[in-house]
Amino acid sequence: MLSLQAIFRSPGGVFRLGSGTVLAAEFPEVSFASGILEGKMGEIPSLFLEMENWESQNFNFYDLDGQLDALAESQDGPFSLVLLGDAEELARCALGVLTRCQRWMDRRNEASRDVLFDRVLATHGKAHDLSKPLVRADYNHARDTWQWLLRLTPDAGLALQLAALFHDVERLVAEADARVEHRVSDYQRFKDAHAARGAELADAILAAAGVDEETRRRTARLIAVHERPPAAGDRDAEAISLLNDADALSFFSLNSVGYLDYFGPEATRKKVEFTLRRLRPAARRYLDGMRLPARVAEMLA
Repeated sequence: MLSLQAIFRSPGGVFRLGSGTVLAAEFPEVSFASGILEGKMGEIPSLFLEMENWESQNFNFYDLDGQLDALAESQDGPFSLVLLGDAEELARCALGVLTRCQRWMDRRNEASRDVLFDRVLATHGKAHDLSKPLVRADYNHARDTWQWLLRLTPDAGLALQLAALFHDVERLVAEADARVEHRVSDYQRFKDAHAARGAELADAILAAAGVDEETRRRTARLIAVHERPPAAGDRDAEAISLLNDADALSFFSLNSVGYLDYFGPEATRKKVEFTLRRLRPAARRYLDGMRLPARVAEMLA
């Protein structure tokens, strides 16, 4: 059995795969090593995952998510995910596994690699009561949407990154203990109201974190309109589309299994249709590398 070790928060990126590999291109902030490492780097706290188990129809996504969250949140320094399987399994599965786990990769750029963004992340985390399962799901989705955004557009500005992090903050008020969206008669109207209230909440939270007024204004505007495709001629059309793409990709790669279990197949089919309409053709290519629940994959097909 072979192994591939993906090292998160790696100090200095000592171990690398070839620069031309898909994994190195998609996850440049992660260091990789083949085989279980010896010595100092081999002592990194790690989570082990067999690819045969990952591909099983009975795979427990919740266990993986919970173990990864616990490991990431218990460590200030590096930790790793060790994938185990034969060469064919590793090649087939690694992209999907790391995509599901990317919320803890902390990909950043010049707009977010500073003390202000550290403070924003801390403020964002404190706003979430992670003892509540639905809030935990929203927190993971927020971080994952942020990472999807930077994967789609590595040079994203500060306001767009903040919008990705806070786009669903309204759920902390309206749906922390139970979801209600499946009961509404007008889904688009419900989503628009959710976005508008979220923009107001995000502005207040970001003000408390010390974000300047102009950045907050643009962030709030992006959140307020993110549940629809941008209007023709909108000056923020590309930013809105990128936020929609990142949000939609995160639904499919991270949240679709929980959505299916919580709401059932009929509501999930409607959600898949709604979300797919928001996803631009260029971003849909990422769907091919995802490990989706079988029923969601059937809906997409």
